[in-house]
Amino acid sequence: MFDVAVFGSLFLTLFVIMDPPGITPIFLALTGGRPARVQKRMALQAVCVAGAVITVFGLLGHQILNYLHVSVPALMIAGGLLLLLIALDLLTGKSDEPKQTKDVNVALVPLGMPLLAGPGAIVSVILAVQKADSVATQVSVWSAILAIHIVLWLVMRYSLLIIRVIKDGGVVLVTRLAGMMLSAIAVQQIINGVTQVIRGA
Repeated sequence: MFDVAVFGSLFLTLFVIMDPPGITPIFLALTGGRPARVQKRMALQAVCVAGAVITVFGLLGHQILNYLHVSVPALMIAGGLLLLLIALDLLTGKSDEPKQTKDVNVALVPLGMPLLAGPGAIVSVILAVQKADSVATQVSVWSAILAIHIVLWLVMRYSLLIIRVIKDGGVVLVTRLAGMMLSAIAVQQIINGVTQVIRGA
């Protein structure tokens, strides 16, 4: 009742796309300055939001996109633009302002979506669920989805230990580095979406 190959393939795919190690500096940058208990709660919220979005699209992905007349490339470009705006805030230091960091729940946007549950992860899950033509493969697919979300939660949950070591100055440095990384991810996502549009034209 379990297909190890399907589980391993989807888990590795989602691991590369959702990038638990790479999300650590971004998580630290976006949640810096908050109490530890709030950061822990936000780590859990981000994973729950991502899991909910992935689950909905896994079950109803094609129907949702078709109903809204939204193509996958359009979803990729929109997600890329959103990430780029956030990256610019991190690079310019605007995210350090209390108004930006204290009042906005970044666990929902951009952490939960589109950073974790981005177009790449959504499309991968939609395709994996479609290809799962037996109970064993369905169990394997959803087990892989659950496993990667547990890994994401553990990585963000224990990344808080890093804050205690690097202190405030280190957090500022991490914030700038995260902005650079996030801007590169955003631009690449936009390029991928535009490339798909051109190929489909």
